[in-house]
Amino acid sequence: MSEAAASKALEGALRAERGRLLAALIARTGDFQLAEDALQDAAEAALVHWGRSGPPVSARAWLLRVGWRKALDRLRRRARDQRHLQAEAALAADEGAEMTSEDIPDERLRLIFACCHPALEPKSQVALTLRTIGGLTTAEIARAFLDSEPTMGQRLSRAKAKIAAAGIPFAIPGPDLWTDRLGAVLAVIYLIFTQGYSRGSEEGRGGTDLCDEAIFLARLVDGLRPGEAEIEGLLALLLLTHSRRAARYDGAGQLVRLEEQDRAQWDFAQQQEGLVLLDRAIARGAPGPNQIKAAIAALHVTAGTDWTQIAALYETLLRHEPTAVVRLNLAVAVGEGGDIARTLAILAALSEDLAEYQPYHAVQAEFLARAGRLDESLLAYDRGIALAANSADAEFLCNRRKMLRDRWAS
Repeated sequence: MSEAAASKALEGALRAERGRLLAALIARTGDFQLAEDALQDAAEAALVHWGRSGPPVSARAWLLRVGWRKALDRLRRRARDQRHLQAEAALAADEGAEMTSEDIPDERLRLIFACCHPALEPKSQVALTLRTIGGLTTAEIARAFLDSEPTMGQRLSRAKAKIAAAGIPFAIPGPDLWTDRLGAVLAVIYLIFTQGYSRGSEEGRGGTDLCDEAIFLARLVDGLRPGEAEIEGLLALLLLTHSRRAARYDGAGQLVRLEEQDRAQWDFAQQQEGLVLLDRAIARGAPGPNQIKAAIAALHVTAGTDWTQIAALYETLLRHEPTAVVRLNLAVAVGEGGDIARTLAILAALSEDLAEYQPYHAVQAEFLARAGRLDESLLAYDRGIALAANSADAEFLCNRRKMLRDRWAS
């Protein structure tokens, strides 16, 4: 087998199995960095051996066995350097229990909970989850978050060090903590999705598509913990939102409003999967914020958007998530339903909390214009353009501003 073919086989194996392999190695060694280094050593060995003899029948078993041996080698060197003879003896005893079974327990759920532990800051939770479970390189994660590779590398190193120093357990939380900790895991996955979604037409150009990564992670958690309504609700939300992606931008990369999108470009198979998941989640009788958000997304993909119902759902969501962003979305639904005065009142109350949030100014500009307050609308557009996260959003707002001026000038 050629080196290129071996590299391709290894890439596919790591994409499919990296999270499971890392989780198994971490469970055995108790050390994030050691497990990652050992798996990297195994991958380098695979390029040599697979290039000479072809890939094994089970890439997972091969990488796991070699990864464990590489971990033992590193631990032995560490023990010798530190003159920890007792530890070395323990390692020698462990070698007889090599991790060779194809039936190893799947430890990924424990790994996900460790990566998303509340002791880590949100950005570190996201980065560590993408690195360990998603298998993204440090460079890919850095590009996704517009950081330099050294900065992201330092963030990941600090996160691993904090897990070790703080004794963060590699464990699934007990019943008393399950709901809160599951919420943190799902919030991290949703953050990954929204990061990709906000990048819009710039996302995925020669890099990693974070929306697809988030869906991959949501499917993984759903498979590892089936029957959880909020997991199903999150996956439904991501699928329903992502199904409209091809129509969000036109051929020139310009943002297209939902009501103006070409529905023929929507992914109806993805929508149908999302709707089935949502129905299944609701039927479990355990309502939660992800199911509410998914229900809102479902209404957006049906003909004739029911803004009254959407507003009612946002009112319900506020009881779970009383945040300024949810109130902003409520303001949009209320305004689209015809009550512009109430919308402007909600927006006025959010002016301080969302002063640096670009969508707030875009919404404010739209409804000030509908209320006939031209000068204030133009100023809101200017602020939104200045805060736009990408060129497509900025150009969209510029075009809306120009249309408003032209309409009033005529």
